[in-house]
Amino acid sequence: MATAFVVRADITDPPFQGLDDRWLGWMGGPHDGPYMAVATVLNWFGGPVGAALPLALLVLLLVRRRLASAGFLLTAYLGGNMLVIQGLKHLVDRPRPADPLVRVDHGSFPSGHAATAALLVVVVGVLLVPAARRRAWWYAGAAFTLAMMWSRTWLHAHWLTDTVAGAAAGAGAGLLVWWLFQPALARESVRSHDRRGAAAGADTDAVTPATG
Repeated sequence: MATAFVVRADITDPPFQGLDDRWLGWMGGPHDGPYMAVATVLNWFGGPVGAALPLALLVLLLVRRRLASAGFLLTAYLGGNMLVIQGLKHLVDRPRPADPLVRVDHGSFPSGHAATAALLVVVVGVLLVPAARRRAWWYAGAAFTLAMMWSRTWLHAHWLTDTVAGAAAGAGAGLLVWWLFQPALARESVRSHDRRGAAAGADTDAVTPATG
């Protein structure tokens, strides 16, 4: 948040504009071949196509009656994207680099694609990845988020610092909502475990032959 006010104070020449200019120069191209293919896929994933993943996950959670998990997903995704990211975009309204290679909207700071990537890493890690395997997931998720950050600068859609701020905002929003929902998610997990145990016991009783 503090970075947003630093950028807003001088949106055309913030203190780190020199770093952004140097990085953008390194991203000069040529913009073709496998790099373009990877960047294009990541661009699609960060846009409307990527919204299919949380929507499908939400439907799955509702069908399985995991209401606390569904509430966590909705709060994290809508709150992180609509309130945090869009709020910062309208607050700062930083100009984008010249001649972006993909269609973009207003406001370069922060990167919505980077924020969505980091937010989804947190949400999927909380809801789908067992606690014992989360360390490996966080490493993989960090690599994915870094790839998204690279793609946004390689496509000249964002400055480097836009992507750093976006990833931090997305991950931060997800972690904050996880902390808020942790008691409800823990209770839901216990209830789900109890139901599975009861179902397993019922199945065992059904196949055990009567004696006496």
